[in-house]
Amino acid sequence: MIHEKIGIQTDRSEASMFTYMLDMGHREGLKEKRPVVLICPGGGYRYTSDREAEPVAMQFNAMGFHSCVLRYSTEPAVFPTALLELSKAVSYLRERAEEWHIDTNRIIVAGFSAGGHLAASLGVFWDKSFLLEQLNLSADQIKPNGLILSYPVITSGSFAHKGSFHLLLGGSSDPALLAQVSLEKHVSAQTPPTFLWHTVEDKAVPVENSMLFANELLKNKVPIELHVYPKGGHGLSLGTEETKAADGELVQPEVVNWIDMAGVWVRNL
Repeated sequence: MIHEKIGIQTDRSEASMFTYMLDMGHREGLKEKRPVVLICPGGGYRYTSDREAEPVAMQFNAMGFHSCVLRYSTEPAVFPTALLELSKAVSYLRERAEEWHIDTNRIIVAGFSAGGHLAASLGVFWDKSFLLEQLNLSADQIKPNGLILSYPVITSGSFAHKGSFHLLLGGSSDPALLAQVSLEKHVSAQTPPTFLWHTVEDKAVPVENSMLFANELLKNKVPIELHVYPKGGHGLSLGTEETKAADGELVQPEVVNWIDMAGVWVRNL
């Protein structure tokens, strides 16, 4: 495995990307290219969760995919700092695709909770001039080929996780800024195919967040796969003992199949 810590620099910040690349060297002569899943852990834009980082990367490795974890900037950084970092991380993967045997048609960005908001932000903004002008990169360099969104923060409206938006916008309640980061308002036919899952019992980030995004994807004829589980709270990660919370909570057997279904979805892209 190629496990490196790579600095992702922008004009205003530096993030860290941790790679979990399956080493092809031991399979002599094989030139197989693999999908890569770039993971954005959640944490309400306050921190990035360990529970939604390496354990998830390991599961995607077990499916035969490369994976990476982006430790993006959180408070006091404000929008679009983390989005610039994620964009640069995708560009970096494309630059090293030949060396790392990455399938450049299957560079997937996965996000949990606020990390889901970050991933979905790239999904709706990857071709927008406000982003490209700050990066000095082309849209094709930063485009994700698919999104995996786990109980994502999406809307700044009635079903908002207000804490995430408060930190993302540095405490601003400017209606124009809130509208800019309410992602259901920005879905287009250019948004990548998306896999979403959520739970009905999520009290922190209501399931309506995923439903709003999914509905807009359908209106724009973007392929989706959506799973809504009846049981389970917020922040489940894999739902297993491996990713349980410090207090022993957040083990939810009913949701553990989400990652297997996501793996099938990646293979079928």
